[in-house]
Amino acid sequence: MPDPHDARPTRRVVLLAGPSGSGKSRLTHLVGCPRLNLDDFYRDGDHPGLPRTLGIVDWDHLGSWDPEAALAALRELSRTGACDVPVYDIAASRRTGTTRLDLGSAPLFVAEGIFAPDMVAPGRAAGLDVDALYLDRPRTLNLLRRFARDVRDHRKPLPVLLRRGLALWRAEPALRAYALARGCRPVSMGAARRGIAVAQGPLARHDH
Repeated sequence: MPDPHDARPTRRVVLLAGPSGSGKSRLTHLVGCPRLNLDDFYRDGDHPGLPRTLGIVDWDHLGSWDPEAALAALRELSRTGACDVPVYDIAASRRTGTTRLDLGSAPLFVAEGIFAPDMVAPGRAAGLDVDALYLDRPRTLNLLRRFARDVRDHRKPLPVLLRRGLALWRAEPALRAYALARGCRPVSMGAARRGIAVAQGPLARHDH
């Protein structure tokens, strides 16, 4: 049991970046390791000063997100193995509660979300053992997967999903360059899965 007062990191943090719809959550499920959903650190929709584009909140802008709270969670999980994290309802654009994330005996955890690149430098500056991956997949397939998921989950009204989806498709090359400039390395789904499985050690799952 880690000493909560010990400042040394005891677990590796795999920051998993990639555009919405690229399969970050699916990858984490496939490798069977604990997952911190960085999207749960969005600010509430009525938070003052949220960035706006075309009259609606720009949820792809870093200003719509809480990096300080996300970093605090990364630190606590890495050093103690457990943390209370927010639960965010994307359709309602607000936090609805908290949940306990306990890593158990896992030697690493994945923290995934579109703002993962913005946690690379702060995480390393905080002394955490950080690996940073960018899930590199064809952007038109990302667009189709994202749209199907968002319609299925009723995330936003259809006109918003269409407008946001096309905007993300156009912006994806710049997002990729941004992530790589901040220390992420581009990997395929297969390479990311193999790398995380190896890092987990002999208990890694290979049954999917």
